[in-house]
Amino acid sequence: MTIYCDESGGLNAGAMTFSAVMLTPQAATEIHDRFRGVTGLRGELKGSRISIVERAYLLELFDRAGGRAWVAVAERDKLARNPGGTLPSDLALYAALLDLAIGRWLPETGGVCTDVVIDDGRYDPKILAGVREEIQAGLGQWGRASLADSRRSDGVQIADVIANSLFNIAVGSQRAHRIQRILDPMLTSRAIRVAELTHVE
Repeated sequence: MTIYCDESGGLNAGAMTFSAVMLTPQAATEIHDRFRGVTGLRGELKGSRISIVERAYLLELFDRAGGRAWVAVAERDKLARNPGGTLPSDLALYAALLDLAIGRWLPETGGVCTDVVIDDGRYDPKILAGVREEIQAGLGQWGRASLADSRRSDGVQIADVIANSLFNIAVGSQRAHRIQRILDPMLTSRAIRVAELTHVE
């Protein structure tokens, strides 16, 4: 299995979410190909660009394929402040959310080798290389951590949609109620699980 990772939002937008999606590479490709074949999507699949109906269809495909996800969520108004009263930096929050989401998965892998694929688009490559090294250290011999261009990774694009879905709910967007209705069965079945982050070390 592979854990595909992507984030959505930022504290300036009210919340940041980070999804860690577990799928086989084959399942990720089949979901993505089927979605594109039915919807006619051109360009990168992103949660911020698709309609509610398209989102529901993609998540249905994900659920039917046995996909699972941990999503770490940090809401600005619930986040503990630094001693000086400031909020954590964007990078510190990103790293903490990544650690939380991946950390929830590792005990569940049963020692089976698991690769972790992280979107390389948010930060400078040197910064992300450091993040990748930290994740690799945590994986040990269990798997390999790598960075990927989301435009070339089926799984990362699926992770983007899931992160964006939880972001919409966290900030109470105009689409939040309908997205919540889409996600409710998967939250109930625990195909998608949420871990709240309220403090960054």
